[in-house]
Amino acid sequence: MDVRLKRVYEPAKRSDGYRILIDRLWPRGVSRERAALDAWEPELAPSAELRTWFGHDPSRFEEFRRRYADELRWQRPRLTELRRRARDGTLTLVFSARDTEHNDAVILAEVVRRGLPFKPGTS
Repeated sequence: MDVRLKRVYEPAKRSDGYRILIDRLWPRGVSRERAALDAWEPELAPSAELRTWFGHDPSRFEEFRRRYADELRWQRPRLTELRRRARDGTLTLVFSARDTEHNDAVILAEVVRRGLPFKPGTS
């Protein structure tokens, strides 16, 4: 399964494969042509409330990871489609966050590769 991450401000390349923007808001200063996307799935982004709570604070990242994974449980059909695309070729999750290690794209890539983490109390 080939899942890659790339900032929307980096040039698109043919090797990116299927490019999907996963931000809720369109990134500033980037035209649709420059973004060179195959899709935009704002529903895959964290809720506005969760994004505000996180505030890109690395000390909150582990809790953010848990809460975001809980939100993604409601997106199972979309996750299934992303897994299919990643099995069929390269899938590049495109994001705008400056921090390339502590953002929702990192978590979403893990979920696509490994599935949703087990949640105690569910079957």
